[in-house]
Amino acid sequence: MPIFTPGRRWQPAYSPFNKETFGTRLLENIEYAIKGPLFGCRMCGNCLLQETAFICPMECPKGLRNGPCGGSTPEYCYVDKTRPCIWYKIHERAFKMGRQEMLLEVLPPLDWEKVGTETWADVVVQAKKVGFKKVASDLLSGDTARREATWDSVFRPVRQPEWWQGDHEYHPPKSTEPVSNLERQLRAGKFVVACEIAPPLTTATTKLISNIKTVKPYVTAINFTDNASATPRMASWACSKIAIEQGAEPVMQIAARDRTRSSLQGEILGASALGVRNVLCVTGDSPVLAPQPRGRMDINDMDSIQMVWILRRMRDEGRYLDGREIKFPPKVFLGAAASPFASDPKFQALREHKKVNAGAQFFQTNLVYDVERMEVWLNELAKRDILNKVFIMVGITPLKSLKMARYMTEVPGVYMPEAILKRMEAADAAGNAQEEGVQIAIELARKVKTYEGQGIHGLHIMPVSWEEIIPRIVTESDLLPEGFTPPAGSGK
Repeated sequence: MPIFTPGRRWQPAYSPFNKETFGTRLLENIEYAIKGPLFGCRMCGNCLLQETAFICPMECPKGLRNGPCGGSTPEYCYVDKTRPCIWYKIHERAFKMGRQEMLLEVLPPLDWEKVGTETWADVVVQAKKVGFKKVASDLLSGDTARREATWDSVFRPVRQPEWWQGDHEYHPPKSTEPVSNLERQLRAGKFVVACEIAPPLTTATTKLISNIKTVKPYVTAINFTDNASATPRMASWACSKIAIEQGAEPVMQIAARDRTRSSLQGEILGASALGVRNVLCVTGDSPVLAPQPRGRMDINDMDSIQMVWILRRMRDEGRYLDGREIKFPPKVFLGAAASPFASDPKFQALREHKKVNAGAQFFQTNLVYDVERMEVWLNELAKRDILNKVFIMVGITPLKSLKMARYMTEVPGVYMPEAILKRMEAADAAGNAQEEGVQIAIELARKVKTYEGQGIHGLHIMPVSWEEIIPRIVTESDLLPEGFTPPAGSGK
């Protein structure tokens, strides 16, 4: 086990893609011989140790370079329970060292031409540009600000290449004109309701269209998941297009797990051309949750924060990642996932802060079954002064059975209160567990509504293939949209 990291090595070091000179290989071997035993270095070609409290983020099995996934826990990594969540440990050490604000810098994805190569030579080259004499004198100076500025002038260009230029600043949208009805309603101060429809497992769309028609009068927008649990279903963009044809507004989800940076940019152009205006960026469930045979499980090309960063720049700057101009940029309302209960609330608040800085305009949270406990997370967001920069929609799921309630206790990032479990156990014994689950969902929805004006702007209902219950939850929670007209044949 490496000396200065709480995790173990996930894989051996990367190998360079191109043939190299003897001198270059020698320098790489020296760097690896030192950083390997100390930090579990994998030779990613863009070392981030200074930014991540001297714990290598490449030990994360997803290869996440900007923070934890929504399943982060203090106990273990949900992908590999034999070891800790490396990003929880990074946050823990960063807060102890007083370096937590350094975690806000949006860090780039790997440059695969540099993967497997050393970083030290890049540092030396940059120090030469700054001036060895200036670097030496400034670093030996008693002036803290001077030392930090010079240190940053050497290391920042190394970790932030020209094609990325990530920072820790807030990047508001260039235009304040709403591009979708969801954005328009949120900006107008409405308490909105969105829901989720599971994409079909086949090419048949009859049930999908029926579900869209069922929920459309009750919600502002409809989410379509992107291969949730790493299990293949109809593509989110295809479901979104079908929703548009039915007069509904979709929220298209994009999972980093299944994307390269080129496919992401191409897909957002296509989705925008088809009329999709709301996009939710998620890292995606690990293939460890997928049925066998499983796909690649060791690293994602991007994380959700990098996806938001890329799409925001495409929209607001009209540029591809490689710098080429986009004559007609995509028009999108950018969202991301938030996890109030994944780990320590202040760690999660920092993660959410980073997403807002990168360009996330709205959050849809993971499942909430304890609204009062969610308030702790909200308070941490308030301390970071970001509640006025993002719209938050709280996620709830109606429990269909006691079995489902017990299963939720094992879902990464979800907290199930003991009181709800006892209610479901009693209802199951009485033979009415399903109805009790609906009543719990209605109670939660009403509680969430009381936080309107306190950082919460809406509700996101995830029915898990129980779409027909959505009209009842919305109606009995007194959340019907303004001007609601009962659909024909509803009997209401």
